[in-house]
Amino acid sequence: MNSFKKIHLIIISVFLLVSYNSCDQYLEPELEKQLTLEETFSKRASTERYLAHVYSFMPQDYYMVATWGYDNVNVTSLVSCSDESYFSWITSLPYLIHNNGSWNPTTGDFHTWKRYYQGINQASVFINNVGKCQDIESGQREIMKAEARFLRAYYYTLLIQQYGPVYCWRDQDPDLSLKSEEVDRHSLDYCTEFIVKELNEAAAILPERIVETIWYGRATKGAAYAVKSRYLLYMARPLFNGGNKDYMDNMVNFYGERLFPAEDKTKWDAAAAAAKQVIDLNVYFLYEDQTQSDPFQKAIKSYQGIYFEKWNNELILARWWTDYLGWQVRAAPPAVTTGFGGYSPSLKLVDTYPMAATGRFPVTGYKDNGEPVIDAASGYLEEGFVSNWVHPVDGKAMRVRTHNSCVGRDARFYASILFNGMNWINDFVAKPEVTFHTNGTSSYGNSSGDFVKNGYLFRRMNDPSVNSDAVQGGVWGNFSWPSHRLAEIYLNYAEACNEKPARDVTEGLKYWNLVRARSGLNKIEDAYPEVLTSVQTYRTLLQKERMVELAFENHRYYDIRTWMIAPQESNGKRYGRNLLATDYEASWERTDQICTPIVFEPKHYLFPIHQDQLNEMVNITQNYGW
Repeated sequence: MNSFKKIHLIIISVFLLVSYNSCDQYLEPELEKQLTLEETFSKRASTERYLAHVYSFMPQDYYMVATWGYDNVNVTSLVSCSDESYFSWITSLPYLIHNNGSWNPTTGDFHTWKRYYQGINQASVFINNVGKCQDIESGQREIMKAEARFLRAYYYTLLIQQYGPVYCWRDQDPDLSLKSEEVDRHSLDYCTEFIVKELNEAAAILPERIVETIWYGRATKGAAYAVKSRYLLYMARPLFNGGNKDYMDNMVNFYGERLFPAEDKTKWDAAAAAAKQVIDLNVYFLYEDQTQSDPFQKAIKSYQGIYFEKWNNELILARWWTDYLGWQVRAAPPAVTTGFGGYSPSLKLVDTYPMAATGRFPVTGYKDNGEPVIDAASGYLEEGFVSNWVHPVDGKAMRVRTHNSCVGRDARFYASILFNGMNWINDFVAKPEVTFHTNGTSSYGNSSGDFVKNGYLFRRMNDPSVNSDAVQGGVWGNFSWPSHRLAEIYLNYAEACNEKPARDVTEGLKYWNLVRARSGLNKIEDAYPEVLTSVQTYRTLLQKERMVELAFENHRYYDIRTWMIAPQESNGKRYGRNLLATDYEASWERTDQICTPIVFEPKHYLFPIHQDQLNEMVNITQNYGW
């Protein structure tokens, strides 16, 4: 329930003035014509506003696409650049040049370096000055200081997952005599030591729970531990743990230090311990719906409820989101209802959802022509149709024949995927069917330019209990955006238990199976007995589970890079359903003639340091390949 609430507070105008000659202005708040620091930290109100400002740099991953560029607040999600999605718009959007591989150090889109360093600097200013505010009781000042310490560490983790090791300013005031030409990145191990220390210090002071609802979303002990869990998991994976020889051998900083370490398998022990810290708080629980008696309905509603049940106990760090243009309208089908029809899952994501009866993942891979390699034991059928099939969420027989690939899937599939031929999810106008093929009810190639390109939309954030049609109701609903939630922590822990030197399969499966059980699935070892003995089978299947459970939550982009499987998973032709067809049955064929390819090169594991920073800090080490 400790979720990040959207804070509408007046923010003090304290900004970082970037200097191309020295680091002093880069590190100082710009206070000209504003309150002085002494004035700011003399009163409760202005001190609280400053802390709200430090929070304002938090990532906004619910923004899936953006038409704006460098350093904009709303360009933090990389779902559109991941193999889990295929968004409809094919012109004038930042993800297009990212996906075709034409981006470079001068391309501004998705860069967060400057913004997070601004947040880091503002957090440091707060840490160093909050003690001056005698208007606030000392115990509360210490908590507020811990919040800023948490935020500073968090911003560092976000920088590192995107750029690799960075320059870490310690707790002391910045050395303003340091010249820009002397600045370079610290080693990854140095960064990790600092970040973990900061998060532990913050967690020691932060409360376990936020009691007053008005403050839901402020940092807690669990939030600090959850950030540490994800960060240390990334640090244990191959990209950051000796698996990338290009980075290890070629990236040496200005001071002669190697930026990337050799492999250390004990980092998996640290990742496991960090995840277990969150679990052992016993503050968070997998959300379970209490309104449904039917087990499968309960599984669907439980997965939906993570988003729709405000401040539920699965959320560790999240925010309550109300901007329909930011999400819901872009995931609704044009012509059938008010919608832009753009937020689509990739066919690969759709293929990954397991079968409800067997618990097995239906597709094990793909042939060169895009044809899926189907696990016959899963029960999945890629061909044929069934009539009078009743959708398990929406409870009415579909008007058109249902493709067999959409029958018998797990609860998360039906909570998340709106597929070709479905009825629209809301109760109005007798639920007209949604067909995406040419001349369908939400036709491919319609005159608006907003239309689905691959046969699916991602429905998970659209609440089926509200009427979103502009003519009938125009109500879009709200949802919680989970930056960190307990199911992720369970899967973090399960992964680390498999990979650590003293492999602990029993412990890992215990928490992995809790996630599966919430979705109505059998135990993973019942579906795949070989996970008990094979590290690789366990690893591969867990990667599939994460892709499904955490879909569209901004994990997949970083997962496939830190696992170093992006060359296989996010490179080459992309397939969808053949919406060029003019009849429904033919539109279910697979084709590569609509979706554009995606490009991954070795240099794409990390973002380049942007040219603005290279101009500013002339001796900073650029990421290899850029």
